[in-house]
Amino acid sequence: MAYIGTKPTIGNFQICDAISVVNGQAAYTMQVGSVNVIPQSANHMIVSLNGVIQKPGSSFTVSGSTITFASNLATGDVIDFIQILGDVLDLGTPSDATVTAAKIGANAVTAAKLNNDIISGSTELASEPADTDEFLVSDAGTLKRIDYSLIKGGGKINQVLNHGAAVSSSSSSDVEMISLSITPTATSSKVLIMFGVGAQLNSDEYASFDLYRGSLASGTKIMDGEQTIFSAANNVRFGYHFSHLDSPSTTSAITYTVVGVPLFSGTIMFGGGARQTITLMEVLA
Repeated sequence: MAYIGTKPTIGNFQICDAISVVNGQAAYTMQVGSVNVIPQSANHMIVSLNGVIQKPGSSFTVSGSTITFASNLATGDVIDFIQILGDVLDLGTPSDATVTAAKIGANAVTAAKLNNDIISGSTELASEPADTDEFLVSDAGTLKRIDYSLIKGGGKINQVLNHGAAVSSSSSSDVEMISLSITPTATSSKVLIMFGVGAQLNSDEYASFDLYRGSLASGTKIMDGEQTIFSAANNVRFGYHFSHLDSPSTTSAITYTVVGVPLFSGTIMFGGGARQTITLMEVLA
């Protein structure tokens, strides 16, 4: 914009709050809106005392937000006004709602000027987010926050354990065939148990397999062998595989044990190189 004559000076012009004179006191605190203000210098001020404009430097001085008159004021003296001109070479503090996007230069706002609740991408997350970590999503063009717990996928396999052994045994009573322990990482996790067995029966006899959480002696049966009854002719070997999904609701170590159950006074035999295997998988909720 063009001007005729000298271009107007732009400053941060403020009128200080009214100051009550205290008898025998020369120093007073300057405030605007009850907040201390600090002038650029005494030369950036217009001070009126008892209707007379005071000369900066001799009639008064300033230090920080304190103005000190050359002599103590007395009852009846009146500080008419104190006007702070601001730095005439600077804009000073912009008025509220006066800084628009057009006034900010491109790439002028750096990460150092942003609060840590602003997404800047300057820090990498090195592990899976916590359930309460938040993501931004666009809902019909409106940005909204959403917890990770609401969008993470379920059914993820967190750990897999496997054990295999060639076991030889012959028993007419329940017998532990193979076992394996796992420690879930969350109480909401499930454990998928998969088992493969090679066994042999006497002529026209029957057997089944139970699954225990714990040992045969002190554990809890979580799968009944009546669902896995087998019969076989004399000395015929057979293989059997099953799976079971358990919800242990714990983060303590759990042992799963497969038990061979001979039926009807028969004898279950396994061995001769037959390999028993068990696999445990922790499935995250």
